[in-house]
Amino acid sequence: MKLLLFFIHYSLFTIQYSAAAVPAAEQRVTKGRASVTAQGKLSAAEQRVTKGRASVTAQGKLSAAEQRATKGSASVTVQGKLSAAEGSQGKLYKPNIVVILTDDHRADYLGCAGHPIIKTPHIDQLAADGTYFKNAFVTTAACTPNRTCLLTGQYERKHGITFGSKTTLKEEAFLDSYPVLLRKAGYFTGYVGKNHTPIGWTDTLKPAKNPHQEMLRARGIDPHHHGYHSGVMEKHFDYWYGNHNHTGFYPKGLHPIYKNAKAHTQPEILQEGALNFIKQNPEFAGTKDFLKSKPADKPFCLLVNFNVPHSFSVNQMKQLPADPELYRSSYRDQIEQMPIPATYIAEADIKTPKIPKHVYNGEYLAGYDFVKNEADLRERAVRTCQTVTGIDHLVGAMVAELKAQGLYQNTIIVFTSDHGLQFGEHGLGGKVLLYEESLRVPLIIFDPRQPADQRSKKPAQLALSIDIAPTLLDLAGLPVHAEMQGRSLVPILQQQTDKPAPAWRKDFFAENMFMGQNYPRMEAVRGKRFKYIRYFDKKKDKPHHIALTASIRGEQPIYEELYNIQKDPGETTNLANSAEHKHIFTRLRARCQELVTEAKGSDNYPKTHRPGRPGLQPAQKQGLKGE
Repeated sequence: MKLLLFFIHYSLFTIQYSAAAVPAAEQRVTKGRASVTAQGKLSAAEQRVTKGRASVTAQGKLSAAEQRATKGSASVTVQGKLSAAEGSQGKLYKPNIVVILTDDHRADYLGCAGHPIIKTPHIDQLAADGTYFKNAFVTTAACTPNRTCLLTGQYERKHGITFGSKTTLKEEAFLDSYPVLLRKAGYFTGYVGKNHTPIGWTDTLKPAKNPHQEMLRARGIDPHHHGYHSGVMEKHFDYWYGNHNHTGFYPKGLHPIYKNAKAHTQPEILQEGALNFIKQNPEFAGTKDFLKSKPADKPFCLLVNFNVPHSFSVNQMKQLPADPELYRSSYRDQIEQMPIPATYIAEADIKTPKIPKHVYNGEYLAGYDFVKNEADLRERAVRTCQTVTGIDHLVGAMVAELKAQGLYQNTIIVFTSDHGLQFGEHGLGGKVLLYEESLRVPLIIFDPRQPADQRSKKPAQLALSIDIAPTLLDLAGLPVHAEMQGRSLVPILQQQTDKPAPAWRKDFFAENMFMGQNYPRMEAVRGKRFKYIRYFDKKKDKPHHIALTASIRGEQPIYEELYNIQKDPGETTNLANSAEHKHIFTRLRARCQELVTEAKGSDNYPKTHRPGRPGLQPAQKQGLKGE
């Protein structure tokens, strides 16, 4: 009993110290963690042993297993609020963070998503042990803009970066991104794989030296993008093993940085880079100072960014003798069983285009031609399964290494994609469009600090790509930056099954500002029952910085759609002209105008550079004010 009273007295002292030192954002309710009540007694619920966390038994003694400090495990709470994680010496710890981002990855291509063939046991286990968001979406369905959304927590309309915009994100804007904010707060940060967000500015450009840049030149795209040669992104990460633009399935031929890897296929090369971050391999790291060793006394944040199953990479797969067996033979015996979407239409069978020709001509990059016939679509499905299983191997290897290093119980893992992809639904290929197949993404958040009754959840709330940044800052106990437009998902992560669901968004805004490759500008409102989409006239396309506010300033759409996605999830019947649904159509049209204005945030010019005149701001008469 004396030992118990001593422990309570010591804990109350720790509470007083922690309450003064820990920000309120860190003191979140986490049911099931050991805590001391105001009366100095331990309730029955508080006496439960949480695996890997110190707690007091009914006899007032600490077992040997319970005395072992799990670095970063939560310990004492105050009035139901979780303090920062605490080790055996009373030192406060932040959770480690790993974010795994795939590319052009449809939400339905995971085992836990119900795919009948694909094998992703390690990702499925993350979902089983964490939170699997079954209604996760991007706000813009293209690589560059949405990867920027993920970093900044902002809509494309606000951050101002997309394909064809001829802009790069200013360094001052990147300083407000979640990895840089975490680094400022003491995190050791690492980046592995593809970057598709141009950041910063340089007037010194290097000549093209690889086939990828030559390909870009042939397509009329400037390969010397100032933001990819500025060095800004590299200097703001402690560990850099990445590349700008596409990575390719065989990266060594495109990016010299990967030549130290033993593997030659993308998923395996990135796995080597990620594992070296967790535990440095001297043979891998060599003398490269950008592959710094992770300090033992700092929390870390690692971003692992794939370029698969994107067409650029999977179309390069050659089934070489040196390729892992996975990429040479796996799933090929099931090619005829690969699922074909219910709304699939082969090119030869298209009678009436889904979107009228005067709105969108239906032409897309040759990399997406696989949707034009079933045989090519099945081949693409095989390659998607192969590469996603390769990603799953990385997840398994990382989890195993985190456990081996004693870091797993304090490491949050986020798994998601930059957007989905059309697999021939309605006869359409590519992404960018605002249909479900392009907007939906997988999203899993695993937080080992959560008690058992808050795991294995599949919440129905609408989760967005712009929510990732504020969520990670929130989980790290940091304030959410004022410029971020997403919402922290922590209330959903910590929702108890026997409690009412937290108040949450009922709809969201989606957009496309990419005017290349024949795509029209698009805006949408997606709610739980209905989706409204509007398209703008390509003949009225203007330079990107003017187009940002065109609809806000009154430009009218030339085509609109309304779908009852609850009854018609395949979006087959356009109700825009339905008299029965006129009130819904009118309401969502007005709601779209409201949301696009909110997404822009202000009429200030985005924090971006424009080529040739990086410091120039457009005139107010063009619809945007100077900074």
